[in-house]
Order: sequence, then structure tokens, then C-alpha cells
Amino acid sequence: MAEEVVIAEYTPEWAAEFEREKAKIQQSLQQRAVYIEHIGSTSVVGLPSKPIVDIAVGVHHLEEADLFIEPLNTLGYKYVSKMEFPTRRFFRKGEWRKGTHHLHVYEITSKEWESNLLFRNYLRSHQEKVGEYAALKKHLASIYSEDRVTYTKMKAPFIQSVIELARKS
Repeated sequence: MAEEVVIAEYTPEWAAEFEREKAKIQQSLQQRAVYIEHIGSTSVVGLPSKPIVDIAVGVHHLEEADLFIEPLNTLGYKYVSKMEFPTRRFFRKGEWRKGTHHLHVYEITSKEWESNLLFRNYLRSHQEKVGEYAALKKHLASIYSEDRVTYTKMKAPFIQSVIELARKS
């Protein structure tokens, strides 16, 4: 079954939704999360995105995420085991293939944690890159409208180039 790629225009509601979820997550995890960050395209003002709010939870040790399964479940987040991502834990809110929120748990010393924040922060401060990324996403969505895996894979070189720019600045 194909996973449709839907790109929505930016809405400030994504930031507001993140803040509401962050408050619930903080209360539910009772200080076990070191950081909770809004990541991904919905975290960048003006950037069109799949309407899924991505949340990164930073911990000292990834095993701590095992303690999150039940508390996050009460908030509607289902743990999804992804063997292909051994350095993170993944939770989805919403139905399979129709999720509204993706929650990723990373160690705060990991390259993945750093890369997500570098990418977000660089786009937030470089509007010309936001425009380039928006155009790329729309173009790829038109080509791979029924193939989210390939759509995501084809964005990777641009994302990596922005992360490298961010590391150099």
C-alpha cells in the first residue's frame, strides 16, 4: 500500500500544537526527558510540510526511553519498533500512515540529535534555504506522490548539505 505524500502550506498552528504537546509530554515523563524540541519542517516558519509535528526528546541514555512507553501511551503515542534505527526510539500519535505527531527519542550526545537541531536552526536563520527546500519538497512530492520512502530518500542530499553548512558556520 502506497504512502501518500501530502505537503501543506505552513501554519502557525504547528508551533502552537508543539507547545501543547510539549507541556503534556513534560508532565507525563516527570523530568526524565532532558530536552524536548520541535524539529522537522513544521518547526520552521514559512516552510511547507507534511502536516506531522515532529518532536525530539533528548535523554542521557537511550535505554531511558523504555520508561517512556507507558506514559506516552496514555497521551496517545504508540511505540513503534524500528530496527533500522538503532540509535533512536520512535513513537507515533494517530493512526498508522495517518499519524499527526512523530516523537523521536535520541541521546543528547548523538549525531542524530545534533543534526536535527543544526538543520532546524540553520533553516530558521537562512530564509533563502527555506525557499530552496520548499521548492525541492514540492517538486519531489509531485513526482513521488504515492511513495513517501523515496520522497524522503530524495530529500536526504539537500538535508545533509544544510547540516554541513550549519557545522561550518
